[in-house]
Amino acid sequence: MASRLPAFQDVLVVVAHPDDESFGLGGVLHAFAESGSRLSVLCFTHGEASTLHGVGGDLAVIRGEELHAASERLGVERVELLDYPDGSLAAQAPADLAGHVQRVAHETGAGMLLVFDHGGITGHPDHQAATDAALEVAAALDVPVYAWVIPSSVSDELNREFGTTFVGREPDRTHIVLTVDRSAQADAIDCHRSQATDNPVLRRRLELMTDQERLRRLS
Repeated sequence: MASRLPAFQDVLVVVAHPDDESFGLGGVLHAFAESGSRLSVLCFTHGEASTLHGVGGDLAVIRGEELHAASERLGVERVELLDYPDGSLAAQAPADLAGHVQRVAHETGAGMLLVFDHGGITGHPDHQAATDAALEVAAALDVPVYAWVIPSSVSDELNREFGTTFVGREPDRTHIVLTVDRSAQADAIDCHRSQATDNPVLRRRLELMTDQERLRRLS
């Protein structure tokens, strides 16, 4: 099991919602930026269907602004936010989603794609649709896909405490374990005020994860 990030000059992060890049991948993205990788984020939806609404106003607009602010804190150089409906990404034509990933991968010269693990970490079908789109493109471009994972011990505890549907992995399904600096991730999370103001599940997950993040190679 490795303790270092794979060395890629350009990394494309494919996610479903604003805040996925921070709440989930924030520690990993900051580590990539610190290692010298150029980061780009492709986000498929504005997250307008969220049940969390910690600030007033139009969530679609607010969450887009939060995404850009948080990405800057993490060292992301490019953000592209698409307009697919939040909550219905799995109902979209897979070829259309993959087409966007392929276009941005070409434009950025991505040598690696970074996604949420199979099962979407939280069980959200939008997360899985984003991962599936990245995997389809990776096969065509012959580039690796690495997935952010959480330990099964963490997912089990969260599901027990909160009745959530987190999907974790056993240690033998993890290829990289990183020690990360949470400070930049915390700053990025603070940018997502509409979603982070009252989010005990997020706080508990980060507490359980301590200063470690895990990746596994999907392709």
